[in-house]
Amino acid sequence: MGGFGIYCIYDGYYNEGFIKEHKDTEGNPNSTLVFNQKSPPYLIGAAALLGIYLFAIKNEKIVADDNELIISSKERISYNSIQQIDKTYFEKKGFFVITFKDKDGKEARRKLNERTYDNLAAILDHLVAKIS
Repeated sequence: MGGFGIYCIYDGYYNEGFIKEHKDTEGNPNSTLVFNQKSPPYLIGAAALLGIYLFAIKNEKIVADDNELIISSKERISYNSIQQIDKTYFEKKGFFVITFKDKDGKEARRKLNERTYDNLAAILDHLVAKIS
């Protein structure tokens, strides 16, 4: 997006051949030239937001190994501590909730969402198989 925005800036303001080609006989710009002149701030802004989002989620991985669900280096849920998996909204909204006992023995809940983690259907199937 950012590269396309820079390309639009070049064509919309500096490429004389493109500018001349996209003006009518009276010198009025057509829609292509107007797009190339007005869209770059939005395209570059969208690219920046996408970059920030991708940077924020780059370490968001979930792994289901033989003994526990590894959500991050600090958060691990052993299969023995899982009491319930609520998958009511998984098909429609793409999330499920795990109820488990934390390290202190208190009941805790963790919501896992498809927007945050990839391949969550396989993780859910693995979890259900492990705690059954």
